[in-house]
Amino acid sequence: MSVMKTILLAACRSLLALLAVGCVTSSDVQRLQSQINELQEQVAQVKRSASSKEEVQTVNQRIADQTQTLLKSNATLVAKVDQIEDKMNNTQGGIEQTNYRLDRLAQQLTQAQHDIEDLKAAAARAAAPLAIGPAPPAGTAPMSEVTVPAPAGTEDPMQTYQAAYRDYQRGNYDLAIAGFRDFQTRNPASDLADNAAYWVGESLFSQKKYREAIEQFDTVVTKYPKSDKVAGALLKKGYSYIALGERAQGVVQLQYVIHEHPNSQEAALARQRLKQLGIETR
Repeated sequence: MSVMKTILLAACRSLLALLAVGCVTSSDVQRLQSQINELQEQVAQVKRSASSKEEVQTVNQRIADQTQTLLKSNATLVAKVDQIEDKMNNTQGGIEQTNYRLDRLAQQLTQAQHDIEDLKAAAARAAAPLAIGPAPPAGTAPMSEVTVPAPAGTEDPMQTYQAAYRDYQRGNYDLAIAGFRDFQTRNPASDLADNAAYWVGESLFSQKKYREAIEQFDTVVTKYPKSDKVAGALLKKGYSYIALGERAQGVVQLQYVIHEHPNSQEAALARQRLKQLGIETR
């Protein structure tokens, strides 16, 4: 920049000197003036160029600063994402563990129900009255009590119930439903009538006939309100509503199980299911 100014000043001095001695023509003056104008234009260009460079440097510096800021923000974001992923992994592990425990508890409940069914069937057989034969003639030794076999064509009710229960265990749900309903029809006053009604509902639930299962479980609750199957019927009603997409109704049903049967295994299963749905219970 200073060099251009020096040249320009020198040209001006030369012009003044020539004018002073009077040895120049007008064309010489014009030519020199033209050169001075060119030099001035070059000086202006240099100034503009310098200004542009400064602006470019300023912009570059701003870009560099913003880049650093973005890099820092990105590093922070990556760290937060890593933390979230860790939390999600821990949460997923907890959910899997909870599901495993829930499955184990459900298996234990099912096994307990099977054991109870077997015990009830055995108790019913043991309580059946024994038929007594005719009195022995006088002077003869008393005969031991014997059970008179059922007349031909008459089926033992317990055999009907046990056959239906075996069909349920084997997944033959249609046969199980038919067998349990036949047992109920023939033995409405039996101690196992409520159980038969409940296992009809379980069979329908296993077939994913959730609406029919709900109606059957309602029958258990209303017809046998003192049955030990009521808690299970209420629980499976809740499961059925959820399976049908009627979440609110299912949640209410599960909460009712907890309220009415707080210390039962069914209540524990209801709490676990509500927890899976994101609903905390006391």
